[in-house]
Amino acid sequence: MKNIFIVVFFLLCLGAKAQEATGGDVKFAPADPSPADIVYFPLNAAKVKADDATRSIIKVLYSRPQKKGRTIFGVLEQFGNVWRFGANESTEIQFFKKVTISGKKIKPGTYSLFAIPNKDTWTIIVNSQTDRWGAFTYNKTKDIVRVNVPVKSLSKPVEYFSITFAPLTTGATLIAAWDKTQVELPIAF
Repeated sequence: MKNIFIVVFFLLCLGAKAQEATGGDVKFAPADPSPADIVYFPLNAAKVKADDATRSIIKVLYSRPQKKGRTIFGVLEQFGNVWRFGANESTEIQFFKKVTISGKKIKPGTYSLFAIPNKDTWTIIVNSQTDRWGAFTYNKTKDIVRVNVPVKSLSKPVEYFSITFAPLTTGATLIAAWDKTQVELPIAF
């Protein structure tokens, strides 16, 4: 019986030491209301099997804010102001090979995406400054390219800000939509 008490005491002490090593109860941040997401071109690039030679050409890492019954462009996101192209940290786009946007050659690397929404056209911006929160420290001098694109009105609202790609014969089109607004950015490679 005495041996059982010693073993139990030893296990309790060991458990207390393990808890001390991790700092006790770990407090994790709550789930973000604008979850992070990743989209690749080709769309299946991250899910290929071992025998598939498909390679990523573009990767976009962004957060997806929700509409939640609000009017987005012109109200929540004011026309004429630089927007982070999502929520939370600035949206990042990574090119795994040289691409061309609006005649501007861009070398492989990671960049930020911003936009200046307006009613009929948006200016989409590829910027070299990364790892920033929102557009609060946006630096125009770091712009790589600015492209004006037309706004397409959607009949049904998109609840979460969403980005995808559609293939082109010369590359891909980045398509972004939220609320009843959609914009498209052709990328050649």
